[in-house]
This record gives sequence, structure tokens and C-alpha cells, in this order.
Amino acid sequence: MKLQQFYENVNQRPDTVHTGIGHFNIFKVEDMLLSNNKPVTYSRRSFYKVSLVSGHSRIHYADHSIETNGAVLVFTNPMIPFFWERISEQHTGFVCIFTEDFFSRFSTIKDYPVFQSADAAVISLHKKETGPFQKQFEKMFQELQGDYAFKYDLLRSMLLEIIHDAQKMQPAQHSPYAASNAAERITGLFAELLERQFPIELSSQVVQLNTPAGFARQLNIHVNHLNKALKEITGQTTTQLIQERLAQEAKILLKSTNWSIADIAWSLGFEEANHFSSFFKTKTGQTPKNFRSADVRAGKL
Repeated sequence: MKLQQFYENVNQRPDTVHTGIGHFNIFKVEDMLLSNNKPVTYSRRSFYKVSLVSGHSRIHYADHSIETNGAVLVFTNPMIPFFWERISEQHTGFVCIFTEDFFSRFSTIKDYPVFQSADAAVISLHKKETGPFQKQFEKMFQELQGDYAFKYDLLRSMLLEIIHDAQKMQPAQHSPYAASNAAERITGLFAELLERQFPIELSSQVVQLNTPAGFARQLNIHVNHLNKALKEITGQTTTQLIQERLAQEAKILLKSTNWSIADIAWSLGFEEANHFSSFFKTKTGQTPKNFRSADVRAGKL
């Protein structure tokens, strides 16, 4: 989901988009007019979220399912599959969204534990713990409305304080999915993560996950567990599935763009163009150059 789509879904205007410093905004949950009959999915998100929400909910995060009835802090990154299922109608709190470049000059936000693992990303709060976080979010909300010249520096510091305070706390207990459908669940999550990275639309766009270890880390499982689940459901290994999708996207880019082979290689996660050429020839029997030239001769480009 791109930022514009997010704003359309919550009936808000992206008034705080600022080039050069990234994007930051905060909403009251009560103002986010989401239809109860229209679940909101966050596939292909391009932003991070930090939410403080009170209500009866079931949070589906990677391969975890966590039911909460009270206040909860949730940290989500653009890659981990996430869905918030509201069980009760009444929910209050705040949702803060921001892009990675909002922190680019100050810290590497994706390296914080709350954004790396479902185990650390959902934190249930007791009543005495909710108050301080509530005040922090309220202060951010008020500061965003003000005209202080350095308010985004202040907001960045306030958000980091929330992240650090949360990381000192115990994450919520999750319920694992039943063993009978665990392999199917993992396979579905893997497929969703893989597809979120495509299509490649800009030469500056680079896939973030292209190894079994990378996918396993995002899904918070051992790479052997991931491989076993995918083999059971699809009959193919993790590496085979990744490589097939990369080869498919490579064909599309070679046919539909005039990008250099080096640019295509880089977008697909290959640091060296010759490594990409070797990979492509192994998968298709042709070099990228010959594959593209064949389409030129056939009048397809």
C-alpha cells in the first residue's frame, strides 16, 4: 500500500508530506473512518506504523495471532504481513505513520527490535502503563498541529522515545497457528512477502528480500522450517521459488524497459551484472542480451 492509498482508505488528506525530510503523520483512531464491512489490508506498504489502540482486537502479524482486550502498542514495518481485526466496534487511540527516510540521517529505524520481529512488535499494556504512552502520543499529535520551526526534529525524538520505552517492556504472548495448517500459513505468508516486492516500476527500486535466510528472518522462523513448509505445500524449495520469481520479473523488465542489464541486475538484488547474467542463462538458457535481442528482432520492442 502506498501512502496515497492509505490516506484514501482512512478518509484523510496527506497534509504533512514533506520532500527532503521524509513523511510523518499521526491520527486519532476515532477519526479514521474505516468501514466495519471493508477490511483494510496493508499489502505493499511503503511506510512504518506505530499504533496505540484500546479495544478488543485480534492482531495477525507474520505467523502470529494475538488477541488483546485493552490497550496495545503495535509496531509494523513495510515488509512483515500484518492485519488488524477489530472484534469490538469501539476503539480509541493513535496511529502514527512515517517513512524510513524520516529517520535516514539520524538512525537506521529498521534495525530496532520492535520493527524486526513479531515477537517484539506487539506489546499489551496494563492500565498504569497506558497513561504515559497516551500522553506521549497526545503530545506528538499536538506538536504536529503547531508551527514550531523545528517540530519535525522534536517529533522524531518523541517517536524514538516511544520506541525505546516499548523495547524495555515484555512483548505480548501469541498463539501459534495449529500444526495442521502451519505449513499452509507459512507458505501463504512467504508468497505474500515475495509478491510485495513486485512489480519493479523504477530503476531505483531494489528488492529487499532475495534469499531464504532473509525471508525466514522476516517471518521469524528458522530457514529450515520455512524450507520444509514450502516443500510440503509447493514441492519446491525456498531458493527455487525465489529464483523463479526473479527470473519472471527479469524477463518482464528486459522486454518492457530500455534499462541497462546492470540496472535490471541491481533492481533484482544482484550486486554484479555478470552474476545476474549467469543466473538468467541458467534459468532460461539465454543471456539477458540475447533474450532482449530476440524480442527486438521479432518486432516486440
